[in-house]
Amino acid sequence: MPRDVSIPKELGALRQGLLDAAMRVLREQGALHLTLRRVADVAGTSTMGIYTCFGGRAGLLEAIYEYGFSILHDAMTTSLNGHTDPLARIMAVARGYREFALADPALYALMFERPLPDFDPSPQRRNDALGLTFDLLTQATSAAAQTGLIQSNDPVRAAYLVWTTIHGIVSIELTCSLRSPLPGWFLNSREEGERVLTDGVHALLAGLT
Repeated sequence: MPRDVSIPKELGALRQGLLDAAMRVLREQGALHLTLRRVADVAGTSTMGIYTCFGGRAGLLEAIYEYGFSILHDAMTTSLNGHTDPLARIMAVARGYREFALADPALYALMFERPLPDFDPSPQRRNDALGLTFDLLTQATSAAAQTGLIQSNDPVRAAYLVWTTIHGIVSIELTCSLRSPLPGWFLNSREEGERVLTDGVHALLAGLT
């Protein structure tokens, strides 16, 4: 996560402690419990520290949002693992995205859904988030188009189509995994979830050829 080097060391430590506390509240209790009082109590400090470090609840939520995308970026980059083939890179990004969502569903929901109707990340934050993660997919679709593996005059649009496929499949799997199992439903294991994701992305890429 980007750091403001002008922040005094003691405030930097307080900021990180509050962010860690907020992540703990989010993961253990859910987004609805991300109140200033709850986060401050978990951090062992006062709510004034949140105002000092983040300007208030909105700033704290934006910091969590930004932090989430830095984790997602790391997951996607790790998944790439040296792949050079453009289509393999697209599939690797998809798997990294899914692994992140399944490992951190509460954070994923805060980033992509609206568990807190009053939280609307600023356009700048959203643009930074896209630059940090969506660009990995755009780079892969651009390379695929340049080598003729997909037919697209607009690699960004192609990347968007791939992302909507990934996001839709992963979000539905996540919804199913957080509820009671459906007897007989084919999406009944993590392995099957990965197979569905692979099939879906391959089908989309085949359509782009």
